[in-house]
Amino acid sequence: MNDASLDRMIALSVETLTQGDEDRIGGLVRLLATRWPNEPALSIAFALTNAAASIEEMVDSETTPPVVLMRAYKFAALVAADVHAVQSMGKVPARASDLLHFWRRVDPWFLNR
Repeated sequence: MNDASLDRMIALSVETLTQGDEDRIGGLVRLLATRWPNEPALSIAFALTNAAASIEEMVDSETTPPVVLMRAYKFAALVAADVHAVQSMGKVPARASDLLHFWRRVDPWFLNR
């Protein structure tokens, strides 16, 4: 895993989640996978989890919509489940590009956000 890429993934996630644009938030996972296709797929789950935790630490819980944080954690969990599915099919370790392929062939939920 490239630490610089992971830092950029986290920064993009924080930026997207805090802007409150529902379309951008919905497409965040797809964007991360598309922009960093050669990174380990679990990097996406880690970036989302880290971003949500960072936002929780940075802002007042009364001013941050909990739905934004819940979506980030939900997306991270769903990505982890998809990584498990991909790796169960023999793609170990799974890369972000493997997730894109999986979403096109099996479960398009992240592509339709």
